[in-house]
Amino acid sequence: MSAPAQSLDLRAATLLVVANMIGTGVFTTLGLQAAGVQDGAALLLLWLLGGLVAACGALVYSELAAALPRSGGEYIYLTRCYGPALGVITGWISATVGFAAPVALAAMAFGRYAATVVPVAPTPTAVLAVVLIAALHAFDVALGARFQVLATLLKVFAIGLFCAVGLLSPAAPGNLPVLPSAGTPAALLSPAFALSLVYVSYAYSGWNAATYVAAEVRSPQRLVPRALLYGTGAVTLIYLVLNLVFLRSVPLADLAGTVEVGALSAAYLFGDTGGRIISAMLALLLLSTISAMLLAGPRVFAAMAADGHMPSLLGARNRRGAPTGAVFFSLTLALALILSGTFEAVLGFAGFTLMLSSLLTVLGAVRLRRREPRLPRPFRIPWYPGPPLVYLCLTAASLLVVTWSNPWPVMTGVGVLAVLWWWLHRRLAPVDPAPVDTTATDRRRTKPPAGIKPPGAGL
Repeated sequence: MSAPAQSLDLRAATLLVVANMIGTGVFTTLGLQAAGVQDGAALLLLWLLGGLVAACGALVYSELAAALPRSGGEYIYLTRCYGPALGVITGWISATVGFAAPVALAAMAFGRYAATVVPVAPTPTAVLAVVLIAALHAFDVALGARFQVLATLLKVFAIGLFCAVGLLSPAAPGNLPVLPSAGTPAALLSPAFALSLVYVSYAYSGWNAATYVAAEVRSPQRLVPRALLYGTGAVTLIYLVLNLVFLRSVPLADLAGTVEVGALSAAYLFGDTGGRIISAMLALLLLSTISAMLLAGPRVFAAMAADGHMPSLLGARNRRGAPTGAVFFSLTLALALILSGTFEAVLGFAGFTLMLSSLLTVLGAVRLRRREPRLPRPFRIPWYPGPPLVYLCLTAASLLVVTWSNPWPVMTGVGVLAVLWWWLHRRLAPVDPAPVDTTATDRRRTKPPAGIKPPGAGL
């Protein structure tokens, strides 16, 4: 089983984070938020708060990625922190709910948007897009990375052009003012604001994308933390400007309760051609999202295969460093969801399970500091324990809101996960911590004091 080639530079890793984060969520959730929070300043603060939570999570994951520079994300971290049972469960959640299902959703949305621009059938178009993009990532890591960089740069350019037009255009009559008013504090303390934070958290998901390909990033202990933080910061800025454009360009009467906010804003900004323009832009955006998830998701299967928890075929890499078997397995799952249409029930539980996985990972980082204080950490969380506490408190609050609003599916899912963990915990023996490659700086930092000989040294 060949080792992965380190073919991703800082730009590619950062754009992978950007592509995973920017999906359809930011174009569709503002109307749902405005139905309950009818204050422009509170809505913008909501998106700023979401960026703060994502940044706190990125700081914690940066420490884990630098200390444990293997591909696989939460699977690697939770295995190290809690044992293989929880790691395997989280690995399956990440690879299926976190990647395969969103690939299917993005592909089907791509087919629908493409059909509004050119006369094509949505489902065959979705299947063709997924197959072609998977082929790029299945056979050549460098080629797939170049496609990912190009597609994401085009995505950012299209969004930037849309924002520039929106900011230069006059505000629509009846829109929500974005400056704080006397009603802003009440809006911030309302239950609708707390519920809206769940929508925003879903739109920000993907900030941890670079951790899934950490072993394929050059100098991962140095560049993966930078990619996480640069990508999260860039997307936070993009989201704030996009929502400012939406609030300026759409009257409140049309905004509240509307799902297709992006298309509605484009119609106000561009007239009759706005719908086609936004459809073409979203189709382009979705290609980058599909590519990013087909690049990151299979690495979870490959990491699990390398540890003996999946067939070894999924961990094998070809001469160009691509995990061909893992990519095709992820492709098979995505195609099955596209053709069967059964993934909607999975996606209904996706937000909860992904937030729960990240919450356990942040708790695991705190636990790992106590359990393995001498583990080399080339990147350490600044202002510790502030960022973990902020992330844990706000994420736990979001999970409670989701549970309160829809308790039975959530409790059923948690019960199934608990039984599965109990079964795996009995079958999988604990493993000793895997050795971690460190930089020369780390080795100098951890060398024994003068006068003490290391183990195995001659007498």
